[in-house]
Amino acid sequence: MPKNLVIVESPAKAKTIEGYLGKDFKVASSYGHVRDLPKGENAIDVKNKFKPTYEVTADKKEVIKELKKLVKGAETVFLASDDDREGEAISWHLKEVLNLKDENTKRIVFREITKSAITKALESPRTIDYDLVNAQQARRILDRLVGFELSPVLWKKIKAGLSAGRVQSVAVRFIVDREREIDKFNPTVSFKITALFDVEGKTLQAELPKKFETKEEAEAFLKNCLEADFSIKSLETKPAKKSPAPPFTTSTLQQEASRKLYFSVAQTMNIAQKLYESGKITYMRTDSLNLSEDALKDAENEIKSAYGNEYHNKRKFKSKSEGAQEAHEAIRPTSFSESNAGKDRNEQRLYELIWKRAIASQMADAQLEKPMFPLPFQMPIKH
Repeated sequence: MPKNLVIVESPAKAKTIEGYLGKDFKVASSYGHVRDLPKGENAIDVKNKFKPTYEVTADKKEVIKELKKLVKGAETVFLASDDDREGEAISWHLKEVLNLKDENTKRIVFREITKSAITKALESPRTIDYDLVNAQQARRILDRLVGFELSPVLWKKIKAGLSAGRVQSVAVRFIVDREREIDKFNPTVSFKITALFDVEGKTLQAELPKKFETKEEAEAFLKNCLEADFSIKSLETKPAKKSPAPPFTTSTLQQEASRKLYFSVAQTMNIAQKLYESGKITYMRTDSLNLSEDALKDAENEIKSAYGNEYHNKRKFKSKSEGAQEAHEAIRPTSFSESNAGKDRNEQRLYELIWKRAIASQMADAQLEKPMFPLPFQMPIKH
């Protein structure tokens, strides 16, 4: 029996990690959460500081039974659930259910499933972060309280079976308030003039800077232009540049996958989960724009090797969100030298999207030429 037990969330992840570790380690899976609030109104003691009551879910009783057997034969148990609030809560629930002792229980975290990341995590274990656990519990308790209070109202007023939640209820309120503002808005009408000129076989589009308040004024101006000759006073081209976008966060990955690949949010996250569990990308739930120093160096080597030194430009991005967890990394490939990954076409397409975005974030600005006009076009000259 191996003396070290590592407990992760998913069996796919367990299989990958066990391949990196030696014979002294056994890697098992909790298959996600193992406890939850029971159904009914007695799950939360509102009068006793909102104290929750948890129970092992029916589908996890056999899982807990097997894990208890493995714990008995292990000297040290490493709780290796995901590095976020939900993952921290899963580790805490496992510790409680399995009756793990502090002296032989260690919490390890990693954001990519590679041998170096797993080894580094084992070398620097920590204890359970109860601030994160409490944050997750607060969210779960709010979900239950809000749902139990508001859902019956929806059933009565709108339709049976609808649910209200901690986030969606507030979001709906924002939408309603915004829609009311739109309804109250009184639009003003103006008219602009855009002209297309044939210049030596090429079409030049120009727009008059001035706008007209009435249709009659715009038409009068156009009539005045019918017999006029137009000329370009000067044409200048000035250098311009375009900087690359930062690497993906969870939300920007979902947006870009929807725009370019036509993936739903659920589809994007499911495919990203598979890529993460197979060790191809870093953890896909993040609001950070950071890349580690190892990743920056890896990207630099790939860019210089493939394109040349002049195409590399090291960048460090910082999130504008006050609550962003900057210690985490953005979504990136675990190795920039691997441009192809995934077991099917959709996995490959999403991986390619992530790879290109991350590698581009460390490349030089695009050099462009921008045509400059003193005015969009010269005013008409009557003959």
